[in-house]
Amino acid sequence: MNTIAAQLTAQTCADVAAAGLELPEVLRIIDIALQEDLGGGVDVTSQATIEPGHRAVVDLVVREPGVLCGAPVAQAVFDAVASGNVTCEVLVAEGERVESGTVAITVSGSTRHILTAERTALNLMGRMSGVATLTRRWVDEVEGTGASVRDTRKTTPGLRSLEKYAVRCGGGLNHRMSLNDAALIKDNHVAAAGGVAHAFDLVRGAWRNLSVEVEVDSLEQLAEVLAAGADLVLLDNFDIAQLREAVQINDGRARLEASGGLTLRSARQVAQTGVDYLAVGALTHSAPVLDIGADYREAR
Repeated sequence: MNTIAAQLTAQTCADVAAAGLELPEVLRIIDIALQEDLGGGVDVTSQATIEPGHRAVVDLVVREPGVLCGAPVAQAVFDAVASGNVTCEVLVAEGERVESGTVAITVSGSTRHILTAERTALNLMGRMSGVATLTRRWVDEVEGTGASVRDTRKTTPGLRSLEKYAVRCGGGLNHRMSLNDAALIKDNHVAAAGGVAHAFDLVRGAWRNLSVEVEVDSLEQLAEVLAAGADLVLLDNFDIAQLREAVQINDGRARLEASGGLTLRSARQVAQTGVDYLAVGALTHSAPVLDIGADYREAR
């Protein structure tokens, strides 16, 4: 990774930082992705078919409407492969809505290096843009209700930081990044502890400075945890009528998050019950990749 870091331009490093991404984490992901693509060797097709000094321009073109995300990561991929032999011109801002045919990035320079890096860059940017696009659809559905859309830990192993960044690009909010930066007491914890209020007391006593969210599956459990002092409650698989009643029982004491069985079709109705958040695992576990292609042209 140190080798990759040395190959990144100052502009790429600045763009990664401006996006709120941690450079070492981005480099870790790129390193793994390039190892997969190159298998410890070289791009045998490009080496055989392209002269070392050949130069080209490749446009990364969005093939369908969506929300663009991941340009700084794509830049870092090209830097890592090309060692200063290509330049990237980013033409679309992160989180911007794009139409089919939009050129997101123009890459120019060594043809060998561009084609070697192309698929890795497209894989990461397409995945991130897909998450951002789906998130924006959910955010649009609940606009004006006062509720926010939050993600979960149902992410692709190894890609959590990029996928959660993509959620932010789409207008959503991040829940916890890992098991140790916030507590979420779920039904199995409740069963093991012997009761929802007792489970809350145990976690609050052990981790006084951490945010603690409690999952409940009934209005009775909600009343218990509110009495215990919970300030963030996840309402699991509540129907619309139960959500409305939960909001009335809560009476502003805690923040409420609806979870389980949510769909885009029902999102607005759920948000209008008065809950604060919609927890949507689908943002990351079911987002289709946004189709982004690479169009080649000869350098002038």
